[in-house]
Amino acid sequence: MTPTGGPVSRFAFLKAVLGPLMRLMFRPRVEGAEGVPGSGPVILAGNHLTFIDSMILPLVCDRQVFFIGKDEYVTGKGLKGRLMAWFFTGVGMIPVDRDGGRGGVAALMTGRRVLEEGRVFGIYPEGTRSPDGRLYRGRTGIARLALMTGAPVVPFAMIGTDRIQPGGKGLPRPGRVRVRFGEPLEFTRYEGMDRDRYVLRAVTDEVMSHVMRLSGQEYVDIYATKAKAAA
Repeated sequence: MTPTGGPVSRFAFLKAVLGPLMRLMFRPRVEGAEGVPGSGPVILAGNHLTFIDSMILPLVCDRQVFFIGKDEYVTGKGLKGRLMAWFFTGVGMIPVDRDGGRGGVAALMTGRRVLEEGRVFGIYPEGTRSPDGRLYRGRTGIARLALMTGAPVVPFAMIGTDRIQPGGKGLPRPGRVRVRFGEPLEFTRYEGMDRDRYVLRAVTDEVMSHVMRLSGQEYVDIYATKAKAAA
């Protein structure tokens, strides 16, 4: 699946139909959305508390946000499977098989393609949902995307989504959430250095520092996957 005119029109339909219901349920309070550039490639990078994050982010953005999702969301069989595939691809999810050694590369190249088409790409640098509400170390794919494409990075923070959908499972409950956007971050000074691991780590840490300030979360300097494995 590639970001084409079809999914965009489907996205507009879904937003028009489901948007009012979601706004009634979650009453999102949005801060700083005017900082998201209205055109051109943009990377939205933020924290990840629960599954519903990827539904609320497109709701509060004027532009369609494309993001990577598990291919299992679109490979189900029967009527339910077809409806899920129609919905998730319609809201901007691009299914990628992230298992195995090539999963990360596929996700990176997909994000690069979206950005080179001048679109908005959403990414959670932690790589997975936070296991305990804290903010974990970011993976450097966000930095590689920024340096390869020259796209600005707009940090954002989801606040309160873990209260309306604890554990990322089950139906979300009504409640108020906040989405805070920061100012765009430019990393063009590092052009051509997308293979320098020290630069990649510095850029990633800078992005995560902004996300931490926006979210108010406690920061943990280990990967969330390691924290989950140790639990």
